[in-house]
Amino acid sequence: MKNIYFSIPVSIFKEDKDFVAYSAMLDLSTCADSLEGAQKMFEEATKIFFEELDRKGTINEVLLSLGWKKTNSNWFPPTEISHQTKKFSLALKA
Repeated sequence: MKNIYFSIPVSIFKEDKDFVAYSAMLDLSTCADSLEGAQKMFEEATKIFFEELDRKGTINEVLLSLGWKKTNSNWFPPTEISHQTKKFSLALKA
């Protein structure tokens, strides 16, 4: 068994009464009724995500498809270049 170590950005936002934790680096999200709960649930979901990839033998396939790079048997997530809030104005029929 080999340990892997990595850091990824996790965004947490509010949807009605729920807090949603999301990371584009894993395309993974969770939710809870508190900020702390969402953080804890995201940690648990990440652990389960990697356990399942390991169990299925699909770590290489999935992480490469998410833009991760493997160097000397170590995995590195994509580098976030920018995180912005953008305004849009669109004309819609609805």
